[in-house]
Amino acid sequence: MSRGKQLVKDKSIVVPGEVVAEGKDFILGPGVRREGNQIVASRVGLIHFEGKLIKLIALSGRYIPRRDDVIIGRIKEILINGWLVDTESAYPAMLNVRDAVTEYVAKGSDLTRFFDFNDYIVCKIINVTPQMLVDVTTKGPGLKKLIGGRIIKVNPNKVPRIIGKKGSMLNMIKQATGCNIIVGQNGVIWIKSTDPKMELIAVNTIKTIEEESHVPGLTEKIHAYLEKETGKKIKLQKE
Repeated sequence: MSRGKQLVKDKSIVVPGEVVAEGKDFILGPGVRREGNQIVASRVGLIHFEGKLIKLIALSGRYIPRRDDVIIGRIKEILINGWLVDTESAYPAMLNVRDAVTEYVAKGSDLTRFFDFNDYIVCKIINVTPQMLVDVTTKGPGLKKLIGGRIIKVNPNKVPRIIGKKGSMLNMIKQATGCNIIVGQNGVIWIKSTDPKMELIAVNTIKTIEEESHVPGLTEKIHAYLEKETGKKIKLQKE
């Protein structure tokens, strides 16, 4: 059995079909596949080596709902027994009354007193069928209707970089701007502050991370930007 050999640099951008490593002793994560003795990329993305684990972080693509994801959705329809939620994917979700409120709601009640058209909600995916029928709930810590603030949308594949390891990048943005920020795993982000300037700085920071997620030294660049724009001394969150 041949020993594993890494053929591209860690955090390089690769394209579908590109050979990134060879050998049988690598563990394959998402976005890569084995072809004989070679490991190739399945899509455009950022290749990442963690010991013997190889994974690829996609740089494009729509969100695909997954059980237990916490997302920010928009109410797109009001039904007899609940709401249809836009998940920013090809698959809308059903929010049943029983998964939304604790009180008894009589059939035919006006459900807009809970959630109305175009309301944004933080919800959790509780079921995804093989046919991609999606169910969500707003029962649980942090799950709620969002009041005020602004909504921005980013590539869902960039969400892990925006959050950072153990929340390091997101915490640095919050510390610098004082904004309340919720990041949905579907790439929808809610930002709220009493200071419009700080809100805008948070938006610009997140957009920069989205655009430059593959750039080396991004954490240091974001740290310097936040200190310059806010005029504050900010602790550098190491990743």
